[in-house]
Amino acid sequence: MPWQDTTDPYRIWLSEIMLQQTQVSTVMGYYERFLERFPTVQALAEAEQDDVMPYWAGLGYYARARNLHRCAQIIRDHWQGEFPKNAADIMTLPGIGRSTAAAIAAFAYGQRSPIMDGNVKRVFTRYFGIVGDPGKRAVEQVLWKTAEDVLDAAPTGLNMKAYTQGLMDLGSTICTRGRPACDACPLASGCWARVHGRQLDLPTPKVRKKPDQRRCTMLILESAGSVLLHQRPSSGIWGGLLSLPQFESRQLLEQTCASWGLSLNPGQKMAGLTHAFSHFTLHIEPWWVLHNGAMLGEPGADHIWLPVDELRDAAVPAPVRKLLDGIYPDDLLVNDERADTY
Repeated sequence: MPWQDTTDPYRIWLSEIMLQQTQVSTVMGYYERFLERFPTVQALAEAEQDDVMPYWAGLGYYARARNLHRCAQIIRDHWQGEFPKNAADIMTLPGIGRSTAAAIAAFAYGQRSPIMDGNVKRVFTRYFGIVGDPGKRAVEQVLWKTAEDVLDAAPTGLNMKAYTQGLMDLGSTICTRGRPACDACPLASGCWARVHGRQLDLPTPKVRKKPDQRRCTMLILESAGSVLLHQRPSSGIWGGLLSLPQFESRQLLEQTCASWGLSLNPGQKMAGLTHAFSHFTLHIEPWWVLHNGAMLGEPGADHIWLPVDELRDAAVPAPVRKLLDGIYPDDLLVNDERADTY
C-alpha cells in the first residue's frame, strides 16, 4: 500500500483517517490525489477549507476532512509544524482517537502503544474468547486491558511497526468477518474461538436497529448554462460541501419555485435515488428544471451558480454526483437540444 514503508507521520495519519469506515480499494485513489495537492502538513494548513473539500468529496463522513484541516493548522500553530511524537499528545488533536493515535506513534516513531481498530478487535475477541458487543464500554475496556497486557509481556526489543501492521493484516486478510482462514492462521493453535468452534459468533454482533427512512426533494435548476448549488454549513451531514437545493417535501419545492417565478410540471420529475447512511436511509426525489432565458437572480444566501462545465470538479456528495452525472456526462455539449427534453 502507498502508505506503508514510510515513517512520515503526515502520510500515516492521512491514511489512518481515510481508512476509517472506508474500504482500501476506495481510499487508494483519494490518497494519491490528496497528497499530490497537499504534500505536507504545512500545505494542508495553508489551504482554505473550500480547497480541501473537493479532494474528499465522495469518501463520506466529511467531518474527517474538516478535522484534518483543523488538525494541520494546530500542528502548524502549536507544534511548530511537526507532528507530536507520542500517542498521548497525538490524541489531543481533533478527529484522532486512541487507536489512531497509537497507530501513528507506532508506525512513525516505534512507540510501544496498543491499537484497537475493527480488525484488531476481531482478532482479540476470537483469540482470547472475549464475549460481548465490542462497542459497549465494558467490553471495550477489557479489550484495551488485554492489548496492554500482551505488550507488557512482549520482549523489550519488539518491533512495534511490524507488530502493529501484523495485527492489522491478520484481521483484514485471515481472521476475516465471514470466512476466517483458520488453517492459514499462525495463531490457530491457541485461538479460543477455533478450539470451541465459535469463530462466526465473535465478535458478538450488536443489536442493530432498523435504519430510519427519510425523504427529501432536490432541485436541479439550470439557467443560462449554470446550475444552482447550495453551500452546506460546515457541520452536519455533507458539511462544507456544495449540494443541490433540498426541500422536505414537494410542496415546499413548488412554493419556492413559484417565489422564483418558476412552475413545475410532471415531466420535470426524475427517477428517485436512495442513499444509505450509517444510521438512516435517504430517499431523494429529484426535479430538473431547465430555465430558458436570462439567468435567474440568486434565490438565496449560501447559493451559487456554477457553470455546467465546472460541475465535474465541484465538491459535492456522492448521491448528488450521481444525479449530476446522469444529466451532465463528460461528453455533454451544452446546446439547445436538451431544451426539448422537458
